[in-house]
Amino acid sequence: MDIIQKVKNIVFVKFRILKYKWLSNCKNINGRPKLYHPLLIEGNGSIKFGKNVQIGVKSSPNFYSHYSYFEAKYPESKIIIGDNVSINNNFSAVSFSKITIEDNVLIGVNCSIIDTDGHQLEIDKRADGIPKVAEIVISKNVFIGDNVSILKGVTIGKNSVIGFGSVVTKSIPDNVIAAGNPAKIIRTI
Repeated sequence: MDIIQKVKNIVFVKFRILKYKWLSNCKNINGRPKLYHPLLIEGNGSIKFGKNVQIGVKSSPNFYSHYSYFEAKYPESKIIIGDNVSINNNFSAVSFSKITIEDNVLIGVNCSIIDTDGHQLEIDKRADGIPKVAEIVISKNVFIGDNVSILKGVTIGKNSVIGFGSVVTKSIPDNVIAAGNPAKIIRTI
């Protein structure tokens, strides 16, 4: 690595990682991911990182400009990340209840996982109602492509692949490729 690249790495990456760590407010964190990209961790719940979890990929889009975001909103909210998980740049996970990402999962750039509608859908309750929530599970060995959104109540089965740009609104079984908006099974693996 030449001297210019080392300086870029220190100034633009390591400083940003420290800045977002300082800005984070979640106090109940177990485990330490390998950070190659800034990560902001928020909320009153708990977040658990398994062994060998990687956040950020240098040779991918948004490396110098974006950050990843985890929020376990309430004291009972949980985000659980298994072992050997690789999460690319500009990822977000927001949990009102529970999000589980099991072992050996690969997640692409610009992906989002949220276990709630965020607000109630009824007009008179949007501002102050209680939104619907449902747990999300990403099973072992799943590969999630770039620009994927995974919504409340979804389980993605073992070894499955979610294609680029998909919006996953319903559970996906083991050993399939699914894609689209909403995501549908294309074929088995």
